[in-house]
Amino acid sequence: MDRTEMMRAVESAREPWELLVIGGGATGLGVAVDAASRGYRTLLLEQSDFAKGTSSRSTKLVHGGVRYLRQGNVSLVVEALKERGLLLRNAPHLVRNLPFVVPSYDWWEGPFYGIGLKMYDLLAGRQGIGRSHLLSRRRTLELIPTLEPEGLTGGVIYHDAQFDDARLAIDLARTAAAHGAVLLNYVVVTGLLKVRDEVAGVHARDLESGRELELEARVVVNATGVFADRIRRMDDAAARDLITPSQGAHIVLDRSFLPGDSAIMVPKTADGRVLFAIPWHDRVVVGTTDTPVHDVTLEPRPFAEEIEFLLEHAARYLVQDPRPEDVRSVFAGLRPLVGGEEQGSPTSALSRDHTLSISRSGLVTITGGKWTTYRRMAQDTVDHAATIAGLDDRPCITRDLPIHGHDEHAERHGPLAPYGSDAPAIAALMREVPRGAERLHPDFPTTRAEVIWAARHEMARTVEDVLARRTRMLLLDARASMQAAPAVAAILAEELGEDEAWREAQVASYLELARGYTLG
Repeated sequence: MDRTEMMRAVESAREPWELLVIGGGATGLGVAVDAASRGYRTLLLEQSDFAKGTSSRSTKLVHGGVRYLRQGNVSLVVEALKERGLLLRNAPHLVRNLPFVVPSYDWWEGPFYGIGLKMYDLLAGRQGIGRSHLLSRRRTLELIPTLEPEGLTGGVIYHDAQFDDARLAIDLARTAAAHGAVLLNYVVVTGLLKVRDEVAGVHARDLESGRELELEARVVVNATGVFADRIRRMDDAAARDLITPSQGAHIVLDRSFLPGDSAIMVPKTADGRVLFAIPWHDRVVVGTTDTPVHDVTLEPRPFAEEIEFLLEHAARYLVQDPRPEDVRSVFAGLRPLVGGEEQGSPTSALSRDHTLSISRSGLVTITGGKWTTYRRMAQDTVDHAATIAGLDDRPCITRDLPIHGHDEHAERHGPLAPYGSDAPAIAALMREVPRGAERLHPDFPTTRAEVIWAARHEMARTVEDVLARRTRMLLLDARASMQAAPAVAAILAEELGEDEAWREAQVASYLELARGYTLG
Protein backbone atom coordinates (compact mmCIF):
# COMPACT_ATOMS: atom_id res chain seq x y z
CA MET A 1 0.00 0.00 0.00
CA ASP A 2 1.93 2.98 -1.35
CA ARG A 3 0.59 6.55 -1.31
CA THR A 4 2.43 7.63 -4.45
CA GLU A 5 0.89 4.76 -6.38
CA MET A 6 -2.53 5.54 -4.92
CA MET A 7 -2.30 9.17 -6.01
CA ARG A 8 -1.16 8.07 -9.45
CA ALA A 9 -4.28 5.88 -9.71
CA VAL A 10 -6.47 8.87 -8.87
CA GLU A 11 -4.72 11.11 -11.38
CA SER A 12 -4.99 8.52 -14.16
CA ALA A 13 -8.70 7.73 -13.59
CA ARG A 14 -10.68 8.36 -16.78
CA GLU A 15 -14.20 7.64 -15.56
CA PRO A 16 -16.16 8.36 -12.37
CA TRP A 17 -15.57 6.17 -9.37
CA GLU A 18 -18.48 3.88 -8.72
CA LEU A 19 -18.37 4.54 -4.98
CA LEU A 20 -16.45 7.31 -3.20
CA VAL A 21 -16.09 7.10 0.58
CA ILE A 22 -15.33 10.12 2.76
CA GLY A 23 -13.72 9.06 6.04
CA GLY A 24 -10.96 6.59 6.91
CA GLY A 25 -12.10 5.34 10.29
CA ALA A 26 -13.68 1.99 11.10
CA THR A 27 -16.90 2.71 9.20
CA GLY A 28 -15.35 4.19 6.08
CA LEU A 29 -12.70 1.49 5.84
CA GLY A 30 -15.37 -1.15 6.31
CA VAL A 31 -17.38 0.36 3.46
CA ALA A 32 -14.28 0.40 1.24
CA VAL A 33 -13.59 -3.28 1.98
CA ASP A 34 -17.19 -4.25 1.29
CA ALA A 35 -17.48 -2.24 -1.92
CA ALA A 36 -14.10 -3.24 -3.34
CA SER A 37 -14.62 -6.92 -2.52
CA ARG A 38 -17.89 -6.79 -4.50
CA GLY A 39 -15.89 -5.49 -7.46
CA TYR A 40 -17.00 -1.84 -7.39
CA ARG A 41 -14.42 0.81 -8.35
CA THR A 42 -13.86 2.37 -4.94
CA LEU A 43 -12.02 5.48 -3.72
CA LEU A 44 -11.63 6.44 -0.06
CA LEU A 45 -10.44 9.84 1.15
CA GLU A 46 -9.31 10.59 4.73
CA GLN A 47 -8.59 14.13 5.90
CA SER A 48 -5.82 13.01 8.28
CA ASP A 49 -4.46 9.52 8.89
CA PHE A 50 -6.49 6.32 8.89
CA ALA A 51 -8.21 5.90 12.29
CA LYS A 52 -6.85 9.24 13.49
CA GLY A 53 -10.08 10.02 15.34
CA THR A 54 -12.50 7.87 17.30
CA SER A 55 -11.41 4.59 15.71
CA SER A 56 -7.99 4.57 17.42
CA ARG A 57 -9.32 5.78 20.78
CA SER A 58 -11.75 3.04 21.77
CA THR A 59 -11.77 0.92 24.93
CA LYS A 60 -10.16 -1.85 22.82
CA LEU A 61 -13.12 -4.20 23.09
CA VAL A 62 -15.03 -6.23 20.51
CA HIS A 63 -18.16 -6.90 22.49
CA GLY A 64 -21.90 -7.39 22.43
CA GLY A 65 -22.43 -4.66 24.98
CA VAL A 66 -23.50 -5.80 28.43
CA ARG A 67 -24.92 -2.37 29.21
CA TYR A 68 -27.18 -2.46 26.15
CA LEU A 69 -28.69 -5.68 27.45
CA ARG A 70 -29.53 -3.84 30.67
CA GLN A 71 -31.14 -1.10 28.58
CA GLY A 72 -33.30 -3.69 26.83
CA ASN A 73 -31.67 -3.24 23.40
CA VAL A 74 -31.56 -6.97 22.71
CA SER A 75 -31.39 -6.62 18.92
CA LEU A 76 -28.19 -4.55 19.14
CA VAL A 77 -26.62 -7.07 21.53
CA VAL A 78 -27.51 -10.02 19.27
CA GLU A 79 -26.10 -8.29 16.18
CA ALA A 80 -22.91 -7.27 17.99
CA LEU A 81 -22.35 -10.77 19.38
CA LYS A 82 -22.66 -12.24 15.90
CA GLU A 83 -20.22 -9.67 14.53
CA ARG A 84 -17.85 -10.37 17.42
CA GLY A 85 -17.76 -14.00 16.31
CA LEU A 86 -17.00 -13.02 12.72
CA LEU A 87 -14.15 -10.74 13.78
CA LEU A 88 -12.62 -13.47 15.92
CA ARG A 89 -12.70 -15.72 12.85
CA ASN A 90 -11.63 -13.18 10.22
CA ALA A 91 -8.93 -11.32 12.17
CA PRO A 92 -7.58 -13.84 14.72
CA HIS A 93 -4.20 -12.08 14.83
CA LEU A 94 -5.80 -8.99 16.36
CA VAL A 95 -8.92 -10.20 18.19
CA ARG A 96 -8.78 -12.54 21.17
CA ASN A 97 -10.94 -13.95 23.93
CA LEU A 98 -10.67 -11.99 27.19
CA PRO A 99 -12.23 -13.12 30.49
CA PHE A 100 -13.93 -10.39 32.55
CA VAL A 101 -14.55 -10.51 36.29
CA VAL A 102 -17.50 -8.62 37.76
CA PRO A 103 -16.69 -8.24 41.48
CA SER A 104 -19.52 -8.45 44.02
CA TYR A 105 -19.54 -6.35 47.19
CA ASP A 106 -23.21 -6.88 48.10
CA TRP A 107 -24.91 -10.25 48.59
CA TRP A 108 -27.35 -9.68 45.72
CA GLU A 109 -24.82 -8.61 43.05
CA GLY A 110 -23.48 -12.08 42.21
CA PRO A 111 -26.88 -13.70 41.52
CA PHE A 112 -28.24 -10.53 39.86
CA TYR A 113 -25.36 -10.07 37.42
CA GLY A 114 -25.00 -13.80 37.01
CA ILE A 115 -28.54 -14.09 35.62
CA GLY A 116 -27.94 -11.19 33.21
CA LEU A 117 -24.68 -12.66 31.96
CA LYS A 118 -26.33 -16.05 31.43
CA MET A 119 -28.72 -14.22 29.11
CA TYR A 120 -25.66 -12.73 27.39
CA ASP A 121 -24.32 -16.26 26.84
CA LEU A 122 -27.69 -17.39 25.50
CA LEU A 123 -27.90 -14.54 23.01
CA ALA A 124 -24.40 -15.34 21.71
CA GLY A 125 -25.51 -18.86 20.79
CA ARG A 126 -22.98 -20.68 18.64
CA GLN A 127 -20.88 -17.51 18.49
CA GLY A 128 -20.23 -17.74 22.23
CA ILE A 129 -16.59 -17.76 23.31
CA GLY A 130 -16.92 -18.87 26.94
CA ARG A 131 -19.59 -19.53 29.55
CA SER A 132 -20.22 -17.21 32.48
CA HIS A 133 -20.40 -18.54 36.03
CA LEU A 134 -20.31 -17.41 39.63
CA LEU A 135 -16.99 -17.13 41.47
CA SER A 136 -16.18 -17.63 45.11
CA ARG A 137 -14.39 -14.86 46.97
CA ARG A 138 -11.15 -16.87 46.91
CA ARG A 139 -11.35 -17.60 43.19
CA THR A 140 -12.15 -13.96 42.42
CA LEU A 141 -8.97 -12.86 44.21
CA GLU A 142 -6.95 -15.57 42.46
CA LEU A 143 -8.00 -14.14 39.10
CA ILE A 144 -7.64 -10.49 40.17
CA PRO A 145 -5.09 -10.47 43.02
CA THR A 146 -5.00 -6.65 43.14
CA LEU A 147 -8.77 -6.36 43.61
CA GLU A 148 -9.92 -4.57 46.79
CA PRO A 149 -10.67 -7.44 49.22
CA GLU A 150 -12.56 -5.47 51.86
CA GLY A 151 -16.25 -6.31 51.60
CA LEU A 152 -15.73 -8.60 48.59
CA THR A 153 -18.20 -11.50 48.56
CA GLY A 154 -17.31 -13.10 45.22
CA GLY A 155 -17.88 -12.34 41.57
CA VAL A 156 -19.04 -13.44 38.16
CA ILE A 157 -16.83 -14.28 35.19
CA TYR A 158 -17.87 -13.88 31.56
CA HIS A 159 -16.10 -13.64 28.21
CA ASP A 160 -15.82 -10.96 25.55
CA ALA A 161 -13.13 -10.07 23.02
CA GLN A 162 -10.30 -7.58 22.88
CA PHE A 163 -8.45 -6.10 19.91
CA ASP A 164 -6.04 -3.43 18.71
CA ASP A 165 -8.28 -0.87 17.05
CA ALA A 166 -5.77 1.16 15.02
CA ARG A 167 -3.98 -1.92 13.73
CA LEU A 168 -7.28 -3.41 12.62
CA ALA A 169 -7.97 -0.17 10.75
CA ILE A 170 -4.64 -0.44 8.90
CA ASP A 171 -5.36 -4.06 8.04
CA LEU A 172 -8.80 -3.10 6.73
CA ALA A 173 -7.16 -0.48 4.52
CA ARG A 174 -4.77 -3.09 3.17
CA THR A 175 -7.65 -5.54 2.65
CA ALA A 176 -9.53 -2.92 0.63
CA ALA A 177 -6.40 -2.13 -1.38
CA ALA A 178 -5.86 -5.83 -2.10
CA HIS A 179 -9.32 -5.89 -3.67
CA GLY A 180 -8.59 -2.91 -5.88
CA ALA A 181 -9.72 0.05 -3.78
CA VAL A 182 -7.72 3.27 -3.90
CA LEU A 183 -7.22 4.90 -0.51
CA LEU A 184 -5.61 8.24 0.29
CA ASN A 185 -4.83 9.72 3.67
CA TYR A 186 -4.21 13.45 4.11
CA VAL A 187 -6.76 14.43 1.47
CA VAL A 188 -9.51 16.67 2.82
CA VAL A 189 -12.91 17.02 1.15
CA THR A 190 -13.69 20.72 0.73
CA GLY A 191 -17.06 20.49 -1.01
CA LEU A 192 -19.47 18.31 -2.94
CA LEU A 193 -19.65 18.24 -6.73
CA LYS A 194 -23.24 18.45 -7.96
CA VAL A 195 -24.86 17.93 -11.34
CA ARG A 196 -28.54 18.89 -11.67
CA ASP A 197 -28.77 19.12 -7.86
CA GLU A 198 -27.52 15.56 -7.40
CA VAL A 199 -24.24 14.69 -5.68
CA ALA A 200 -21.80 13.59 -8.39
CA GLY A 201 -18.48 13.63 -6.60
CA VAL A 202 -16.33 15.81 -4.37
CA HIS A 203 -13.91 18.71 -4.39
CA ALA A 204 -10.82 17.85 -2.35
CA ARG A 205 -7.33 19.06 -1.50
CA ASP A 206 -4.20 16.94 -1.15
CA LEU A 207 -2.64 18.30 2.04
CA GLU A 208 0.83 17.09 1.10
CA SER A 209 1.09 18.78 -2.30
CA GLY A 210 -1.60 21.43 -1.93
CA ARG A 211 -3.15 20.27 -5.17
CA GLU A 212 -6.91 20.75 -5.68
CA LEU A 213 -8.80 17.69 -6.92
CA GLU A 214 -12.20 17.30 -8.57
CA LEU A 215 -13.30 13.70 -8.30
CA GLU A 216 -16.45 12.36 -9.93
CA ALA A 217 -18.40 9.44 -8.48
CA ARG A 218 -21.64 7.57 -9.07
CA VAL A 219 -22.39 7.74 -5.35
CA VAL A 220 -20.72 9.42 -2.36
CA VAL A 221 -20.75 7.89 1.12
CA ASN A 222 -20.30 10.15 4.14
CA ALA A 223 -18.63 7.96 6.78
CA THR A 224 -16.97 10.67 8.82
CA GLY A 225 -18.24 9.81 12.30
CA VAL A 226 -18.49 12.85 14.55
CA PHE A 227 -17.83 15.07 11.52
CA ALA A 228 -20.81 13.70 9.57
CA ASP A 229 -22.90 16.83 10.02
CA ARG A 230 -20.16 18.98 8.44
CA ILE A 231 -20.34 16.92 5.25
CA ARG A 232 -24.15 16.89 5.36
CA ARG A 233 -24.16 20.69 5.45
CA MET A 234 -21.95 20.76 2.36
CA ASP A 235 -24.92 19.05 0.72
CA ASP A 236 -27.65 21.07 2.46
CA ALA A 237 -26.71 24.14 4.48
CA ALA A 238 -29.97 23.86 6.42
CA ALA A 239 -29.49 20.22 7.47
CA ARG A 240 -30.30 19.65 11.13
CA ASP A 241 -27.73 18.02 13.39
CA LEU A 242 -27.84 14.25 13.33
CA ILE A 243 -24.97 13.71 15.78
CA THR A 244 -24.91 14.29 19.53
CA PRO A 245 -21.22 13.75 20.32
CA SER A 246 -20.08 12.21 23.59
CA GLN A 247 -16.54 11.93 24.91
CA GLY A 248 -15.03 8.84 26.47
CA ALA A 249 -11.76 9.25 28.38
CA HIS A 250 -9.22 6.60 29.39
CA ILE A 251 -6.13 6.41 31.56
CA VAL A 252 -3.27 3.94 31.08
CA LEU A 253 -1.44 2.42 34.05
CA ASP A 254 1.43 0.00 34.57
CA ARG A 255 0.60 -3.70 34.42
CA SER A 256 1.31 -4.05 38.15
CA PHE A 257 -2.10 -2.52 38.85
CA LEU A 258 -3.80 -5.48 37.13
CA PRO A 259 -1.57 -8.55 36.73
CA GLY A 260 -2.97 -11.75 35.31
CA ASP A 261 -5.03 -12.43 32.21
CA SER A 262 -8.46 -11.18 33.33
CA ALA A 263 -10.12 -7.78 33.09
CA ILE A 264 -12.44 -6.05 35.57
CA MET A 265 -15.92 -4.87 34.63
CA VAL A 266 -17.99 -2.66 36.94
CA PRO A 267 -21.59 -2.71 35.66
CA LYS A 268 -22.67 0.72 36.86
CA THR A 269 -20.65 3.75 37.93
CA ALA A 270 -21.85 7.08 39.30
CA ASP A 271 -22.57 8.38 35.78
CA GLY A 272 -24.37 5.19 34.75
CA ARG A 273 -21.59 3.81 32.57
CA VAL A 274 -19.83 0.51 32.60
CA LEU A 275 -16.26 0.86 33.88
CA PHE A 276 -13.48 -1.38 32.57
CA ALA A 277 -9.93 -2.08 33.69
CA ILE A 278 -8.33 -4.08 30.89
CA PRO A 279 -4.86 -5.59 30.34
CA TRP A 280 -3.64 -4.38 26.94
CA HIS A 281 -0.15 -4.53 25.41
CA ASP A 282 1.43 -5.06 28.85
CA ARG A 283 -0.36 -2.00 30.25
CA VAL A 284 -3.76 -1.47 31.87
CA VAL A 285 -6.45 0.68 30.23
CA VAL A 286 -9.06 2.11 32.60
CA GLY A 287 -12.19 3.68 31.12
CA THR A 288 -14.49 5.04 30.15
CA THR A 289 -16.45 8.21 30.85
CA ASP A 290 -19.48 9.54 29.00
CA THR A 291 -19.33 13.33 28.79
CA PRO A 292 -21.43 15.44 26.38
CA VAL A 293 -19.33 17.73 24.19
CA HIS A 294 -20.29 20.49 21.79
CA ASP A 295 -17.12 20.96 19.74
CA VAL A 296 -15.72 18.11 17.68
CA THR A 297 -12.01 17.94 16.99
CA LEU A 298 -9.45 15.48 15.71
CA GLU A 299 -7.57 15.80 19.01
CA PRO A 300 -10.07 15.67 21.89
CA ARG A 301 -8.57 16.04 25.35
CA PRO A 302 -9.85 14.44 28.56
CA PHE A 303 -11.36 16.91 30.98
CA ALA A 304 -9.84 17.20 34.46
CA GLU A 305 -13.06 15.90 36.01
CA GLU A 306 -12.91 12.80 33.77
CA ILE A 307 -9.39 11.96 34.92
CA GLU A 308 -10.43 12.51 38.53
CA PHE A 309 -13.44 10.24 38.02
CA LEU A 310 -11.34 7.42 36.57
CA LEU A 311 -8.66 7.64 39.25
CA GLU A 312 -11.30 7.70 41.98
CA HIS A 313 -13.18 4.68 40.63
CA ALA A 314 -10.00 2.72 39.96
CA ALA A 315 -9.02 3.34 43.58
CA ARG A 316 -12.35 1.93 44.76
CA TYR A 317 -11.68 -1.44 43.16
CA LEU A 318 -7.90 -1.81 43.31
CA VAL A 319 -5.72 -2.38 46.36
CA GLN A 320 -3.12 0.05 45.03
CA ASP A 321 -4.75 3.44 44.51
CA PRO A 322 -3.45 4.97 41.28
CA ARG A 323 -2.20 8.53 41.52
CA PRO A 324 -1.73 11.07 38.73
CA GLU A 325 2.00 10.29 38.63
CA ASP A 326 1.17 6.63 37.92
CA VAL A 327 -0.65 7.47 34.69
CA ARG A 328 1.47 6.62 31.62
CA SER A 329 -0.94 8.12 29.11
CA VAL A 330 -4.41 9.64 28.87
CA PHE A 331 -6.57 9.68 25.78
CA ALA A 332 -10.11 10.52 24.75
CA GLY A 333 -12.37 9.58 21.85
CA LEU A 334 -15.59 11.12 20.58
CA ARG A 335 -18.61 8.89 20.01
CA PRO A 336 -20.89 9.77 17.06
CA LEU A 337 -24.12 9.11 18.93
CA VAL A 338 -27.31 9.62 16.99
CA GLY A 339 -29.50 12.07 18.90
CA GLY A 340 -32.60 12.27 16.73
CA GLU A 341 -35.61 12.89 18.92
CA GLU A 342 -33.60 12.24 22.06
CA GLN A 343 -31.58 15.44 21.91
CA GLY A 344 -32.41 16.24 25.52
CA SER A 345 -31.30 12.85 26.80
CA PRO A 346 -28.00 12.21 28.55
CA THR A 347 -25.51 10.73 26.09
CA SER A 348 -25.32 7.51 28.09
CA ALA A 349 -28.95 6.92 27.09
CA LEU A 350 -28.59 7.63 23.37
CA SER A 351 -28.57 4.90 20.76
CA ARG A 352 -25.43 2.97 19.81
CA ASP A 353 -27.30 1.58 16.79
CA HIS A 354 -26.10 2.78 13.42
CA THR A 355 -28.14 5.14 11.31
CA LEU A 356 -28.20 5.28 7.52
CA SER A 357 -29.65 8.37 5.86
CA ILE A 358 -29.95 9.39 2.23
CA SER A 359 -30.42 13.03 1.28
CA ARG A 360 -32.61 14.30 -1.55
CA SER A 361 -29.49 14.83 -3.64
CA GLY A 362 -28.28 11.25 -3.05
CA LEU A 363 -25.61 11.73 -0.39
CA VAL A 364 -25.42 8.55 1.70
CA THR A 365 -24.53 9.11 5.36
CA ILE A 366 -23.70 6.25 7.69
CA THR A 367 -23.03 7.04 11.35
CA GLY A 368 -23.51 5.81 14.90
CA GLY A 369 -22.72 2.18 15.67
CA LYS A 370 -19.44 0.95 17.11
CA TRP A 371 -16.28 -0.88 16.09
CA THR A 372 -17.80 -4.31 16.73
CA THR A 373 -20.54 -3.80 14.16
CA TYR A 374 -18.46 -1.99 11.50
CA ARG A 375 -18.85 -4.87 9.01
CA ARG A 376 -22.64 -4.96 9.20
CA MET A 377 -22.78 -1.17 8.94
CA ALA A 378 -20.70 -1.39 5.78
CA GLN A 379 -22.91 -4.09 4.28
CA ASP A 380 -26.06 -2.03 4.82
CA THR A 381 -24.37 1.06 3.41
CA VAL A 382 -23.08 -0.55 0.23
CA ASP A 383 -26.42 -2.26 -0.38
CA HIS A 384 -28.17 1.11 -0.39
CA ALA A 385 -25.40 3.03 -2.15
CA ALA A 386 -25.29 0.52 -5.00
CA THR A 387 -29.05 0.89 -5.49
CA ILE A 388 -28.84 4.69 -5.56
CA ALA A 389 -25.99 4.60 -8.07
CA GLY A 390 -27.65 1.99 -10.24
CA LEU A 391 -24.68 -0.35 -9.91
CA ASP A 392 -24.84 -4.02 -10.78
CA ASP A 393 -26.34 -6.03 -7.92
CA ARG A 394 -23.48 -7.96 -6.31
CA PRO A 395 -23.68 -9.84 -2.99
CA CYS A 396 -21.69 -8.93 0.11
CA ILE A 397 -18.88 -11.43 0.79
CA THR A 398 -17.31 -9.95 3.95
CA ARG A 399 -18.85 -12.42 6.41
CA ASP A 400 -16.26 -14.95 5.28
CA LEU A 401 -13.52 -12.60 4.09
CA PRO A 402 -10.18 -12.94 5.94
CA ILE A 403 -8.76 -9.57 6.90
CA HIS A 404 -5.19 -8.73 5.91
CA GLY A 405 -2.72 -10.31 8.33
CA HIS A 406 -5.02 -13.25 9.08
CA ASP A 407 -3.05 -15.78 11.13
CA GLU A 408 -4.68 -18.21 13.53
CA HIS A 409 -1.39 -18.75 15.36
CA ALA A 410 -0.06 -15.20 15.45
CA GLU A 411 1.21 -15.62 19.02
CA ARG A 412 4.14 -17.62 17.63
CA HIS A 413 5.54 -14.33 16.28
CA GLY A 414 6.07 -12.94 19.77
CA PRO A 415 6.22 -9.11 19.82
CA LEU A 416 5.33 -9.06 16.11
CA ALA A 417 2.07 -10.98 16.70
CA PRO A 418 -0.19 -7.97 15.90
CA TYR A 419 1.17 -8.03 12.34
CA GLY A 420 -0.09 -11.56 11.81
CA SER A 421 1.02 -13.00 8.47
CA ASP A 422 3.23 -9.93 7.84
CA ALA A 423 5.41 -10.80 10.85
CA PRO A 424 7.92 -13.01 8.95
CA ALA A 425 8.53 -10.25 6.40
CA ILE A 426 9.11 -7.70 9.16
CA ALA A 427 11.44 -10.10 10.95
CA ALA A 428 13.39 -10.47 7.71
CA LEU A 429 13.54 -6.68 7.35
CA MET A 430 14.94 -6.47 10.88
CA ARG A 431 17.85 -8.62 9.69
CA GLU A 432 18.33 -6.92 6.33
CA VAL A 433 18.49 -3.22 7.16
CA PRO A 434 21.24 -1.68 9.29
CA ARG A 435 20.23 -1.62 12.97
CA GLY A 436 16.85 -2.99 11.94
CA ALA A 437 16.37 -4.93 15.16
CA GLU A 438 17.32 -1.96 17.34
CA ARG A 439 14.53 -0.87 19.67
CA LEU A 440 13.09 2.63 19.53
CA HIS A 441 12.88 2.68 23.33
CA PRO A 442 14.26 0.25 25.92
CA ASP A 443 10.82 -0.26 27.51
CA PHE A 444 9.13 -1.31 24.24
CA PRO A 445 9.82 -4.08 21.72
CA THR A 446 9.12 -1.80 18.72
CA THR A 447 12.08 -1.76 16.32
CA ARG A 448 13.48 0.53 13.66
CA ALA A 449 12.44 -1.99 11.00
CA GLU A 450 8.79 -1.53 12.00
CA VAL A 451 9.05 2.18 11.20
CA ILE A 452 10.46 1.34 7.78
CA TRP A 453 7.67 -1.20 7.25
CA ALA A 454 5.03 1.38 8.22
CA ALA A 455 6.42 3.86 5.70
CA ARG A 456 6.81 1.37 2.86
CA HIS A 457 3.66 -0.71 3.27
CA GLU A 458 1.19 1.08 5.55
CA MET A 459 1.23 4.69 4.28
CA ALA A 460 2.65 6.18 7.48
CA ARG A 461 3.53 9.79 6.66
CA THR A 462 4.36 11.37 10.02
CA VAL A 463 5.96 10.58 13.36
CA GLU A 464 2.48 10.64 14.86
CA ASP A 465 1.24 8.05 12.35
CA VAL A 466 3.97 5.68 13.51
CA LEU A 467 3.90 6.24 17.27
CA ALA A 468 0.14 6.70 17.70
CA ARG A 469 -1.36 4.19 15.25
CA ARG A 470 1.12 1.91 13.42
CA THR A 471 2.58 1.20 16.83
CA ARG A 472 0.72 2.21 20.00
CA MET A 473 3.49 3.81 22.01
CA LEU A 474 1.74 7.18 22.40
CA LEU A 475 -1.24 5.56 24.11
CA LEU A 476 0.89 3.16 26.17
CA ASP A 477 3.48 5.62 27.48
CA ALA A 478 3.38 9.15 26.15
CA ARG A 479 6.73 10.21 27.64
CA ALA A 480 8.52 7.17 26.27
CA SER A 481 7.07 7.93 22.83
CA MET A 482 8.46 11.46 23.07
CA GLN A 483 11.93 10.02 23.63
CA ALA A 484 11.50 7.82 20.55
CA ALA A 485 10.29 10.64 18.29
CA PRO A 486 13.69 11.86 16.98
CA ALA A 487 14.69 8.35 15.86
CA VAL A 488 11.35 7.84 14.13
CA ALA A 489 11.62 11.20 12.37
CA ALA A 490 15.10 10.33 11.08
CA ILE A 491 13.97 6.97 9.72
CA LEU A 492 10.87 8.45 8.07
CA ALA A 493 12.85 11.30 6.54
CA GLU A 494 15.15 8.80 4.85
CA GLU A 495 12.24 6.65 3.65
CA LEU A 496 10.14 9.57 2.39
CA GLY A 497 13.00 11.65 0.99
CA GLU A 498 12.52 14.55 3.39
CA ASP A 499 15.18 16.99 4.66
CA GLU A 500 16.48 18.09 8.05
CA ALA A 501 13.95 20.91 8.36
CA TRP A 502 11.12 18.37 7.92
CA ARG A 503 12.67 16.17 10.61
CA GLU A 504 12.88 19.01 13.08
CA ALA A 505 9.33 20.15 12.36
CA GLN A 506 8.04 16.61 12.78
CA VAL A 507 9.70 16.18 16.16
CA ALA A 508 8.49 19.56 17.41
CA SER A 509 4.94 18.86 16.25
CA TYR A 510 4.91 15.42 17.83
CA LEU A 511 6.27 16.61 21.17
CA GLU A 512 3.56 19.26 21.36
CA LEU A 513 0.90 16.63 20.58
CA ALA A 514 2.24 14.04 23.04
CA ARG A 515 2.30 16.48 25.95
CA GLY A 516 -1.49 16.45 25.74
CA TYR A 517 -1.39 12.72 26.59
CA THR A 518 0.45 13.29 29.86
CA LEU A 519 -0.68 14.56 33.27
CA GLY A 520 1.39 17.50 34.43
